[in-house]
Amino acid sequence: MQAGAQADARAGGTSAILRAALTGPLRGRIALVSSFGSESAVMLAFAADIDPAVPVLFLETGQHFPETLAYRDQLTAHLGLSDVRSLRPAERQLQDRDPQGQLWAFDPDACCALRKVEPLDEAMIPFAAWLTGRKRAQAATRAQLPIVERARDGRLKINPLAHWTPAELDAEMTRRALPRHPLAGLGYRSIGCAPCTRPVGEGEDARAGRWAGLAKTECGIHA
Repeated sequence: MQAGAQADARAGGTSAILRAALTGPLRGRIALVSSFGSESAVMLAFAADIDPAVPVLFLETGQHFPETLAYRDQLTAHLGLSDVRSLRPAERQLQDRDPQGQLWAFDPDACCALRKVEPLDEAMIPFAAWLTGRKRAQAATRAQLPIVERARDGRLKINPLAHWTPAELDAEMTRRALPRHPLAGLGYRSIGCAPCTRPVGEGEDARAGRWAGLAKTECGIHA
């Protein structure tokens, strides 16, 4: 299959998955969870083509790079997304469990639980399913990622881009003239909170820069 035809087939398959998710029986009961990271624009663009009012959940941890917050706003406007929700940990919980904002330095799992897992668990209460932007090519730990899975809480979790390669994602961003994350060109292939993210080196997994030097590979929302 020629490269162009293969790309069209890939995009068509992803559009079909998203259309079924956003306009079928799950309509109104599904959310898209996005980090507004280096590859997030592709998933958001496909979703916006179908339903720009889809709820988009962004975990505003208070520890993001300023560039990520600016990119969130830029991409939201560019795609015409009308329901982007920034989820924050409760102020009382922050004061009780991380008053100095340094929890990441000595207990990153607890920091992720406070700033990501718990806010998302609460925000997901009205929803029966969610869309993620995870891909098999991101890390060895995601190599067997299915398109559809059952989350730990019983909800459906749908990964429409699971089979996309970095080259295909880059080509789709170019084809659509999508804005790029400001840090992507500086070697940040997977972008999380600033204290726990570094650029990746040649030959490293895209997520090698997340919690570098630790056994930790996930924040917990996909555990």
